[in-house]
Amino acid sequence: MADQKPALVLHLAAGGEPLLFALTVEETERLTKDLSHFVRTGSVQTIQTKDGSEVAINFSHVAAAYIDDLNRKTRVFGLH
Repeated sequence: MADQKPALVLHLAAGGEPLLFALTVEETERLTKDLSHFVRTGSVQTIQTKDGSEVAINFSHVAAAYIDDLNRKTRVFGLH
C-alpha cells in the first residue's frame, strides 16, 4: 500500500479549479479538527504546507474544504 499524501482541498465560492495544498501529518491532524469551524466562521488562518511554506487562507471565500489523499486514483466527493 502506498504512503498517504494528505492535502487540503479548497473549492472557492467564485468557482474554478480547486486549490490543493500538500500537508504534513501534524498539520493534517490540526486542520481535521478545526476545518469546519474555519469555513463556518469565515476566518483567516495560516497553514503550513509539507514543503514548509506558510499560506494564509481567507475561509470566507471558500465554498467547500476537506482533507484528501492525493494518492487516490478515483475522486468521488465524500467517499474513501
